[in-house]
Formats: sequence, structure tokens, C-alpha cells
Amino acid sequence: MDITKKITINDLPNLLIGYDTDVPTLHGSMRYINFDNAASTPTFEPIADSIKSFLQWYSNVHRGTGFKSQLSSWAFEESRDIVADFVGADLSKQVVLFTKNSTEAINKLAGRLNFEDGDIVLTSYMEHHSNELPWRRAAKVKHIGLNPDGTVNIDHFQSLLKEFKGKVKLVAITGASNVTGYINNLDYFATEAHKAGAKIMVDGAQLSPHRPVDLKPNDPNCNIDFFVFSAHKMYAPFGVGVLISDRETFELGDPDQVGGGVVDIVTLEEAYWTDLPEKEEAGTPDIVGVVALAKMIHLIQNIGWDKIIEHESELTKYALTELKKIPEVKLYGDTDPENTHNRLGVISLNVGDIPHALTAAILSYEGAIGVRSGCFCAHTYVKELMQVSDADSKLLEQQILHRDRSAIPGTIRMSFGIYNTMAEVDRFLEMIKKIAKGDYNKNYKLNKEKGEYTPKGFEFSYKDFYTL
Repeated sequence: MDITKKITINDLPNLLIGYDTDVPTLHGSMRYINFDNAASTPTFEPIADSIKSFLQWYSNVHRGTGFKSQLSSWAFEESRDIVADFVGADLSKQVVLFTKNSTEAINKLAGRLNFEDGDIVLTSYMEHHSNELPWRRAAKVKHIGLNPDGTVNIDHFQSLLKEFKGKVKLVAITGASNVTGYINNLDYFATEAHKAGAKIMVDGAQLSPHRPVDLKPNDPNCNIDFFVFSAHKMYAPFGVGVLISDRETFELGDPDQVGGGVVDIVTLEEAYWTDLPEKEEAGTPDIVGVVALAKMIHLIQNIGWDKIIEHESELTKYALTELKKIPEVKLYGDTDPENTHNRLGVISLNVGDIPHALTAAILSYEGAIGVRSGCFCAHTYVKELMQVSDADSKLLEQQILHRDRSAIPGTIRMSFGIYNTMAEVDRFLEMIKKIAKGDYNKNYKLNKEKGEYTPKGFEFSYKDFYTL
């Protein structure tokens, strides 16, 4: 399908690769429903078609004299411009760096900011581990607390800024939670960080596929200094992450990785680094992944943000409304169906006293519905939401260290993509109601080391579906 032709939300299910795929269940083959979009996303036929078209011209980028190399170099750098435009970056002041994912992007930034002893990074209990652990290696981390509904406690944020006045060098905050879908007010956090003499780094991995982003580089108050996101959460799962930074941060000093492409000249005694962005993109980049991201950005713009937001908000409102009617369902975070304007379609829940991993297994093996269960690389946040005591937390630590994950706290998470439908939500709700009533196979076995449930006696070979 021509990506330049108008595409509507209703077109997307039929354009999604794998949308009509059947998978094995205890009740025979069923069409798979993917509600695991917060983890990663599939791609669409127009993206795959455009990549197939590009592959006939594929060659390595930069310094090649052959036509294919020159064309690939043009496509690669044109894609960089498309990414910059997507988030409102100003390439005269900022640089777009390609990495393998958001995690690598944040680690790269953490290694470059040259914190000194006593410097503090403020982050929140809401964060994905990728926006918390790298900062522990680089500086002293202080955590912003939460309100009872799982939102960031603004009063505590202000008290930390006051307590550590002059020492806070960075505020690292997620654009949107991968557990509750809550969207942070980035203008507010940026403004307050800058007032305190700090910079702000936004983890946009969850936000970017669902809401427009404007880094506002020419606004001295609420500009976002550093921003990261990943293509695999934006329906371009080909291995690319993005880090956007002011140029000055990366112009000075040595690159974190060295090798091909980062130098102007090398002698036995010296290496003279080249200019940005090549200086910070050692080796052959993921050219195909970068082009796929650019193509997906075009597809998002083709559909229109207003249509995407409207559709995902309708799915979220409907799912929350119906889930609240099921007495056994416990929802986490803001459960008001009318508050979809400041949240994404990410819903975390549990069903009665049923272990989250078992609920997820039942959905998969009996309903062909893919969700995720556990803590979603946000252990602190999930434990806060579930009000896990310090004593229980210590006990769990010891169990996990002894390879017993059977009692790890967590929820199941359903997360919407732009292609999901109301009919799919209905099938999910039907399965949740069955689980709540106990209407499911009771013959599951638990692998304590993995914390996973599988039906006893249910066997199949993955090679029957795909071979390497």
C-alpha cells in the first residue's frame, strides 16, 4: 500500500503484519490478540513494503562512492531530519543520535554528563529501570515520591529541589508511565528544573507512539534538554533508539565507543575525532532500522495525531468502564474512565487472589490474548502501587536471589496500539469475567524459578510455526 495515500484508523488492523495469525490454545487454534504494545509493537505492511523497496538500494553509509552507498547515506541522513522534525528539535542547536534502544541512549547520556561528587539526579518512583539504574552509576539519586493514585507528588518534588538547592543537576522523568499510562506534565517539570539550575531528561519511550512531542528548543523555560525514545515501541521494531541532546554536551570530550566512523584521522599516537553526529555513532549503524522509523513517522502523520488519540482514548475509556463493573478486578493508578486526556492506554490490574502470572497464562493459553505480567521493569513503582511492605519486600528479595520467583508481586498489563479494536477489548473482558468466576482450566503447573504457569500436558513445537 502506498504510504502517501490517506490511511484511516479503520484501515490499520488489515495492514498490521500478523494481525490475523492463529496461535495454539487449549481450545484449538484462535486468532491472536496483542495487548502487549507497551513492551513492543508489531509493524505494518506499508513499513515492511517500504523497507523491502529500500533493500534493493542498501549499502553502507558515509564515504562510499558507489551510487547505492550514496543513496543509503542520503536516506539515513534524511531520516535523521525526519526524526528531528517529529519531536520539534532544532538541529542548529541539537543533535539526533541513533542508538540501539532507549536504554542504551540513557546510559550513553549518563556517561557523558560529567557529574561531580555531590551532584544529584532527581528521578521518580514511577520510572522504568532504564531511567533509574544508569543514574545510580553517575551521580547521587534522589527519588520523588508518589500520590496514592500513583501520580508524581509535586509537593515532594518541590521539597527536594529546596532541600538540595544548587546540587540538583538533572531531573530525569518519564513522559508517560509504562505501568499506569499516566502522562507527566513535561512543561512543568522542565520549567521547575531550569529554575533550579538543572537540566531535564525525558524518557519518551512510552509517550512518543501515542502523543505528539515538542522539545521547544527555543523556549528557555520549558525546553527539554535531553529526550530519548525507541522505534520498536513505534511499530518499527528493527533495532533503533534515539537520543536528542544539545550539541555542546557531546561536542566536547571523547566518544563513549570508538572505532570506525568516529575519526577524521588516526596515527600511531593520536586519534582526531570527527564532528557530530558521526563522532557518537561508532561502527556501521542500523541503516534499515533508521529508515523504517522515518517511514513509520510518516505513517503516524498520515493518520493524524487527533485520530490516534481519539481512538486510543475510546478504547481506554471503554475498557476501564467495563473492568470497573467486575467486582473481582483490582485496577491500579487512576481508574476514572473520563480522565483519558492525561493518560495512555496502559491498564494494570489483578483478578481476585489469582496470581498475576496465572491470569496472564490463562489469557494466553485459553484466550489467545497476549498481555504482560509482573513489574514491567518498574519494580519500585509496582511495589508502591500494591503497597508491598518493607518486610515483605526484603523476604521477596531473598526468595528471588534463591531463584524462587513464585511470589513476586505484580499485575497484568493490557496496553493498546493504534490498530486494536473494540471487539478485541470485548474478548479480553469476556476472558476476565471467566477468570473471575473460576471458569478456566485448573490444571496449570508453576515453574518457580521463572515464576511462570503453563498448562499440564499441553505441548507444541515452535518449529511448527517458525524455523531458523
